[in-house]
Amino acid sequence: MSSTAGGGSTQTGSVTGPAERLGFKPGMVIQELGWDNDVDDDLRVAIEDAIDADMVDTDYGNVVDAVLLWWRSEDGDLVDGLVDSLTDLVGGGAIWLLTPKIGRPNAVDAADIAEAAPIAGLSQTTTAAVSKDWAATRLVAPKTPA
Repeated sequence: MSSTAGGGSTQTGSVTGPAERLGFKPGMVIQELGWDNDVDDDLRVAIEDAIDADMVDTDYGNVVDAVLLWWRSEDGDLVDGLVDSLTDLVGGGAIWLLTPKIGRPNAVDAADIAEAAPIAGLSQTTTAAVSKDWAATRLVAPKTPA
């Protein structure tokens, strides 16, 4: 039913999978930060299938197209976590902040994200439903004049 900009079909059983909602495409380099045993493995597999590669970690040593940051209320200062996630991000790239949904253990209040993002130099642009237990918030650095 849906078509992509390239005219191709991306049917794999569902109309739009979670990785597509995050805007991930083949060839993108996605850095994953904050992995722990509570993350959504189905989402991780969907992302790696969408980019046709493994996600990279902090040891990658090159620029990345996007960052997937798993964050829980017990992980410390969100501003510090967001600033750290900018280290390898290419200009114009996005950080997808994944937090446990409200009502789940270690949920992060939306107000905390709204407060932390501008302090870290980021703007909150959108949210996406990607998992039963995790909420995704897209954060980007404001465009600066060249």
